[in-house]
Amino acid sequence: MSAHCQHHHGAHAHASANVDPRYRRILWIALIVNAAMFALELGAGLRSGSAALLGDAIDFLGDAANYGLSLWVLSMALAWRARAALLKGASMLGFGVFVIGRVLWGLWQAIPPEPFTMGSVGLLALAANLGVAVLLYAWREGDANMRGVWLCTRNDALGNLAVLGAALGVLGTGTAWPDLVVAAIMAGLAISGGASVIRDARKELASSAA
Repeated sequence: MSAHCQHHHGAHAHASANVDPRYRRILWIALIVNAAMFALELGAGLRSGSAALLGDAIDFLGDAANYGLSLWVLSMALAWRARAALLKGASMLGFGVFVIGRVLWGLWQAIPPEPFTMGSVGLLALAANLGVAVLLYAWREGDANMRGVWLCTRNDALGNLAVLGAALGVLGTGTAWPDLVVAAIMAGLAISGGASVIRDARKELASSAA
């Protein structure tokens, strides 16, 4: 998941002059796909009452931010890359806290989400991540950053499968527990990842100031 798939912007910037234009185009496609899926899952999660969809939306947000930062700050100074990473980390952290709040609210209400919306959107999210993974497959043996991008996209499919499992669990049990458990795990990863990004960005800001 994107919470543990942070790109090394310093190394990426150093090698940016040698980036294949086709790879850059694929990063743009991945950015657009992930941003669109974030918006879709956010809306579907709110409509269906699924906290797991909201948690998976955070994952798409984190990936979109990773791709966007990789494309946007290639030629910028370290301090600006660190400030952009701070914004990304704060966004992940904020959404993670929001989903935790949604999980707590779900525990209090005990109203199961709509499983068919969860399943259909989860399948679409899985298809989106697999499609991006196929596009990135040719660069799976590239440098560390390229390998990281591909592996993270591949691993994101596991989060989609977890959402599908939660949908089946809700359908089978008629309770909200499968949805809330998956959402809590995803939110915890987002909070952990956001905090890690913020720590690393603050270190980079300190080193650039020094």
